[in-house]
Amino acid sequence: MPFQIRQLGAADKTEAITLGREAFGFPVGPQHGDAQRRPWPPQGTTEWGTFDGATLAAKAARHAYRSHFGGALVPTCGLAGVTVAAEYRGRGLLSPLLAQVLEHAHGEGDVISTLFASAPGIYRRFGFELIASQDTVEIASTVAAEVRPGTPLVRTRRATAADFDAVFEVYTKWASKQNGPLTRTGPCFPAVDLTEEFTGVTLAVGPDGQVLGYASWDRGSGDGADAVLNVVELLALAPDAYRALWRTLGSFSAVVGRIRLRTSGTDVARLFLPPRQWRTTSVNPYMLRVDDVAAAFSVREIPVRREIIFAVAGDGLGSMDGTYRLRPPGEADDDAPACSRIGAVGDAPPDAPVYTPGGLALAWSGVQSSANIRMAGGLSRGNAATDAVLDQALGGWAVHIRDDF
Repeated sequence: MPFQIRQLGAADKTEAITLGREAFGFPVGPQHGDAQRRPWPPQGTTEWGTFDGATLAAKAARHAYRSHFGGALVPTCGLAGVTVAAEYRGRGLLSPLLAQVLEHAHGEGDVISTLFASAPGIYRRFGFELIASQDTVEIASTVAAEVRPGTPLVRTRRATAADFDAVFEVYTKWASKQNGPLTRTGPCFPAVDLTEEFTGVTLAVGPDGQVLGYASWDRGSGDGADAVLNVVELLALAPDAYRALWRTLGSFSAVVGRIRLRTSGTDVARLFLPPRQWRTTSVNPYMLRVDDVAAAFSVREIPVRREIIFAVAGDGLGSMDGTYRLRPPGEADDDAPACSRIGAVGDAPPDAPVYTPGGLALAWSGVQSSANIRMAGGLSRGNAATDAVLDQALGGWAVHIRDDF
């Protein structure tokens, strides 16, 4: 009997959770803990499975997200829980399953797909490329305590449940100026009570009471040099807010030896600490694939100075290959969006740049220059003038990701 791929429903819950826990190393109990008690699939999530008769042999999920890129909100498929049962590995199940999930995501309006990859090499053949990582760093708590104070007009206070909107506003203002962060809107991000999610959320507030930054943290257990204060997120919109938050976190130095922070990219928070005191302890690679090339470029309104013709070749899933026209903002209309597919790969002019799918992911996300993409083998043909136009239009945004999935 051939393998069958179908969308999973509530009746598949136990088998799907068991397969996921087997693959990612979580313990399996009689009730599978909290996961077994929660509604499944979770709101905003679509699960797909490959079946060998009645046996679930592989699965993958699509989370309905939007991401900030270049000041635009980009519909995003968060690909997660990609799992093949041990007895079915090496039998070619992954390609058709991912093709089905991404086809479904495209039908739902997603134009890019992202994932956290434990084995990036597997996903490169599907057109994904590394654009960022979610990192964990450690800082001596005494170092945070010694951060130079800012103006006394910025103070800290503990957040209450009523501060959810203010914290969300800080995050959104920060995220909107980056490439990559999720919007934290939609069904995958229900409102939560901050006082229940963390040991504490500390706010930095200005003289008018406006929230300028926050640090969400969990105290952990124990005390002494080996004790850790886990900071889930530290974000601020002003330097004095960063200083106030660091000093508040550092006030634990009498009982906690280290601060462990979840971060990404070139974090502004690091600029307030001595450079050598920022020690990375773990890295979670984040990959991106441009599923709908024309839509991905159009939604961002890429500010190119002149029309650019480029091509994409080598997509293992077959949907990206082609020649595309990218026009400057203001020149598009309802019948011809900013970027459109105008032919097959072979129709590209001889001087048009040609990207691999991974090379295009690096360029579109702004994480690498054209020169570096060429060095990595992701870009051929074209010329220096076209490279300069694309680099100026796509670059200049720091790349970050703060939510895991």
